[in-house]
Amino acid sequence: MNSAVIKTPLGNAILEGDEEGIVRFQLMDEEVSISPTPAPEFCEAIEQLEEYFAGHRKIFTLKLNPQGTEFQKKVWQALLTIPYGKTTSYMELSKTLGDPLAIRAVAAANGKNPLWIILPCHRVIGSDGSLTGYAGGLWRKKWLLEHEQQEKQQSLF
Repeated sequence: MNSAVIKTPLGNAILEGDEEGIVRFQLMDEEVSISPTPAPEFCEAIEQLEEYFAGHRKIFTLKLNPQGTEFQKKVWQALLTIPYGKTTSYMELSKTLGDPLAIRAVAAANGKNPLWIILPCHRVIGSDGSLTGYAGGLWRKKWLLEHEQQEKQQSLF
């Protein structure tokens, strides 16, 4: 398994994976040195993440290999159906998966998502519209949702 640390507008992030795909992408609170020359298998992922943060990419087309239970993988796959710039609630996600009573299990699986941003768990909010839990911190969730807003206000200065 190879890893790389890259710089993002939300802090440094670790990217891990191998020939089977990207296993983990997570933002870090602690300072870690940036990888000077990332492994070749990360070039496409780094390019797509840079495009996302620059506002030029809405969908990732990467080979992914997140590690988790079958239920977690089902939840993570469902995250890919949430369109860029939109949100859904944990309840709606549970209904999408066919079990509205699984809301807590869906929330727990969402919280274990190893591929932040790529599998857009930040697009899942509370039924009342509140910004509920995000492993990277609510300030990052807020930033990501604002970043993805369809109509960005242009600054005159």
